[in-house]
Amino acid sequence: MKWAADTEATPSNSGSQELPASGGMGICVNSTYDSGNIEVISISDPNERDVCHTLELRIHEDPFCESDRRAHFQWFSYRVSNARHEKLIMKLMNAGQASFPFAWHGYSACASYDRHYWFRVPTQYDKESGVLTITHIPERDAVQYAYFASYSYQRHQSMVADLQSRDSVRLEMMGQTLDGHDLDILIIGEPAPEKRKVWVVARQHPGETMAEFVAEGLVRRLLDRADGVSRKALREAVFYVVPNMNPDGSWRGHLRTNAAGANLNREWAAPSAERSPEVLLVRNKMDRVGVDLCLDVHGDEALPHIFLAGNEGIPGWNERLAGLQQRLSDALLRASPDFQDKYGYGKGSPGKADMRIAAHAIGQRYDCLAVTLELPFKDTADAPEPVQGWSAERSLRFGAAALGAVLEVIPHLR
Repeated sequence: MKWAADTEATPSNSGSQELPASGGMGICVNSTYDSGNIEVISISDPNERDVCHTLELRIHEDPFCESDRRAHFQWFSYRVSNARHEKLIMKLMNAGQASFPFAWHGYSACASYDRHYWFRVPTQYDKESGVLTITHIPERDAVQYAYFASYSYQRHQSMVADLQSRDSVRLEMMGQTLDGHDLDILIIGEPAPEKRKVWVVARQHPGETMAEFVAEGLVRRLLDRADGVSRKALREAVFYVVPNMNPDGSWRGHLRTNAAGANLNREWAAPSAERSPEVLLVRNKMDRVGVDLCLDVHGDEALPHIFLAGNEGIPGWNERLAGLQQRLSDALLRASPDFQDKYGYGKGSPGKADMRIAAHAIGQRYDCLAVTLELPFKDTADAPEPVQGWSAERSLRFGAAALGAVLEVIPHLR
């Protein structure tokens, strides 16, 4: 017996829609959980000629985004149950209308049995039909599929609760989001006038889960008392880490927006409590404590590389900021072979930066080094890993490696 969705009603605590239409022990698809996103169109049972289950699925859209003039979608996350040894052909029927349809080429979906270890499964995109097809025969009864390894709000809460137990960490709730989630910041190190202020911001776009893995990896290394890099970094700087800027979007299963449909990385010119309280709260905190360096961590759907997007286009760009940005890029090259500086978005034209974007607004407002750090949803082209591709584990380790690069730059920030 198949279970399928027949409604588009959105539960208050999830961006997912479907509930089983009937009982039974057949294939079941569910995404009514933290970060879930899929709608079931149909599920076919095997017959004499077709020995597989064909699942026709649809990714649910974010709320309409005024700044981008569209309803974004690309993130998906769902659980298939009663599927052990059953061949599944899962067709995402509206993939061609996603925010970045060109990014499906060369992409492989993620799967997990335990929601900790994620591996890639065969995935094909047909440009003509706009259908993304995921094919898999699970080895366990239930399997999770997602656009990238999931970083749930529950995991976020567990992470910050664990880290606040360390002596050098303060967990501050800066305020609440539109859905009533806490907006957390981890303050690491003892403030002192001579210390630099280093900010790490992740998941302005909630579907870019690798960003929070990077933030966690950096923080966990920073708290390793046996690590000389960490000990020196805390002598010279205080770290302000916002591991999840968009908990509403994360909970709802959005790709790019918060509960109001705001793309937070287009809100920094004029954030508001009604539309983008997350940006307003973080910017107000920055105003109070200052900023010497800001890493705004993101994921890029299309490019199979890790790279920096710089601030060449801001009005206040000068030789000092150019030197600092180059110093950070060179330090990242030394810190991790996964980082590269050949491929990326290219340099912005002088004075033409979009000042709604976080790194641009922060660099200009505080006359500081501010960059956007992009990581891939796909694998890295220079160092592919065929089983997992770019993964949660590699993101954690890159975050740890990036701390070494930050330390190299700290003495030169002011």
